[in-house]
Amino acid sequence: MSRYRVSMDIGGTFTDVVAYDEESGTYTAGKSSTTTQDLTEGVFAALGAVIDTPAAVGFAVHGTTQGLNAFLQRRGEKVLLLATAGAGDVYHIARGNRTRLYDIHYRKPTPLVPRSDIVAIPGRLNYAGEELDSLDEGAVREAARRVRDEGFGAVAVGFLFSYVNPAHELRAEEILLEELADVAISLSHRVAREWREYERTSSAVVDAYTAPVVRRYLARLESELTRQGLSVPLHVMQSSGGIVTAQSARDLSLQTLLSGPVGGTMGGVALARMLDRPNLICVDMGGTSFDVSLVVNGKPDVSSETMLEGFPLLMSVVNIHTIGAGGGSVAYAEAGGLRVGPESAGADPGPACYGRGGTRVTDTDANLALGRIDPAYFAGGQMTLDVDAAELALAGLGDELGLSTIELAEGVCNVINAKMAQAIRTLTVEKGIEPRDYALVAFGGAGPMHAIFLAQELEIGEVLVPRFPGAFSAWGMLETEIRKDSGRAYFTPLAMLDHDDLAATLRALEEEAYASLEEEGIGRDTGRVEHALDIRYVGQEYTLTIPLAGADEPLDEDFDTKLADRFHAAHELRFGHANPGALVELVVVRTTALGDLGRAAPARQQEVDEHELPEGTRAVVFGREAVPTTIAHRDDLAPGMVLEGPALVEEATATTIVPPGATLRVEPFGSLVITATSEDT
Repeated sequence: MSRYRVSMDIGGTFTDVVAYDEESGTYTAGKSSTTTQDLTEGVFAALGAVIDTPAAVGFAVHGTTQGLNAFLQRRGEKVLLLATAGAGDVYHIARGNRTRLYDIHYRKPTPLVPRSDIVAIPGRLNYAGEELDSLDEGAVREAARRVRDEGFGAVAVGFLFSYVNPAHELRAEEILLEELADVAISLSHRVAREWREYERTSSAVVDAYTAPVVRRYLARLESELTRQGLSVPLHVMQSSGGIVTAQSARDLSLQTLLSGPVGGTMGGVALARMLDRPNLICVDMGGTSFDVSLVVNGKPDVSSETMLEGFPLLMSVVNIHTIGAGGGSVAYAEAGGLRVGPESAGADPGPACYGRGGTRVTDTDANLALGRIDPAYFAGGQMTLDVDAAELALAGLGDELGLSTIELAEGVCNVINAKMAQAIRTLTVEKGIEPRDYALVAFGGAGPMHAIFLAQELEIGEVLVPRFPGAFSAWGMLETEIRKDSGRAYFTPLAMLDHDDLAATLRALEEEAYASLEEEGIGRDTGRVEHALDIRYVGQEYTLTIPLAGADEPLDEDFDTKLADRFHAAHELRFGHANPGALVELVVVRTTALGDLGRAAPARQQEVDEHELPEGTRAVVFGREAVPTTIAHRDDLAPGMVLEGPALVEEATATTIVPPGATLRVEPFGSLVITATSEDT
């Protein structure tokens, strides 16, 4: 009998699984080391810790980093790019802007496809999608022969104006499928049906580059899950914060690039709904990286495009700022100063305290030496940490810098805290957002250990530590829904807007959206569609996305004025100024299809009036002084309980630090709420 809802999240150091038992209404979290040589091994090891067999699973969702890792490590497939004759160099010319203006050594990123692997295909459409020259089908067949002869694993097709009329790209695909077998084909209009040739081509190339890797991995994982008894479709997390079936993920692998980190953001959305705190800063500190994202007015902060290592990608993506700062971040001396990260010791050999041969100091070693981690209860007791090895590594680096072991350990924590605080500022202060207006949600294996110090640095008044913080990204995947995004170029000055034409466009996109939901097994009774418009001032290059009030918002005589007012207000909020007298134009119509797959109802617990506070203590270092610190186990804390710092709350997936002067209380849904202070600790 299918009784579990299960999510699986692969991180750089650990693989997390969360299972919700629909019969008992309880959650169970499992964790195992990420097996880099074969990621499925780590998935099944963690899965086996929470359920007996995949046959008992009624819903399964997975966050994968396969595509992202292939991209970052440059181990994707060899791609042949088909471009319109006369525009073959669009991908290499790229844009002329310099992202680092004063860096004299700046170079544009090396394209994934060299010029020698770009084939110019005769055939041309004009800006309106009308055919000027027919597609040279012989040239496409010749390109297919080259794919076979030279061992290309994928083909990207990026023809001019295909976002208006995709006929040439579709015909090229038909020919390639006739000529080739087992070769991934990415059409630019299918990846992103939007204007800007370079950005659309770049998106198609990255999709083609990563698609075979993602497809092989998902096919293997699905096959093994099915062999072990899984009888329901496997769903995959997307960069947009929604999920799709694994089949859809294979068809458009680009959407899976950031599927792992966004699970935490969607967990933040669920937490905002449960705790009635609409504005949250979500920080995920794992073993390798530190991810920051926002929940604004109860919704994830989503953009329609992003940059990845200098390459533009046109896709819906939760805005996540990532730096190399995690529990495994390596500390080292440079120019007489202490540096931490971005290099990580990973899972093997890992930090020195893992006892796997690592000798370099990491953030985990520092926290262990400060007494902030119980060496016998790391990862729920799955590992016993070697305190002597950590202190030996710290002593070696400390001698190099002229610091004692304790001074160095706190220095490591302070340096990494400063880096993470700056990462938060990048996503908030630099975009006109005041962090003090938000609560900080801390998760990941190391997040709750550092969160209160980040809050003090940024003057954030409240820290929330959800249940299962070390597996919160996996938990968040259980709280999301089907999501499929699409866009269509729609150029018109607002003053010349044809309401009937826009209404017809919205209706057509809505029908396409519902059809896409049907492919995911979602009917109109559980699906919904939302629309938005990309708008800009005439003469500007980039746009702001303005949601329509509803899918059925009337396009009456007041529509233009209300839409312009929303745009001016959004421009003022985002950039600090607006120009209400300037001309405004529409650029893209966006449609989001959403489908409800159900979720677990939050279990509100009864607050207790009388309770016994934990009595156990151990010496923990704060401000270079070892002080008696209350040690509590998370399972022993009931709603309504209050702990005064210094205190540590230990659980299987994380340790929460409450420094001197801070206060912790347990709210009715089980989250820990820490009131920060601005005093140094």
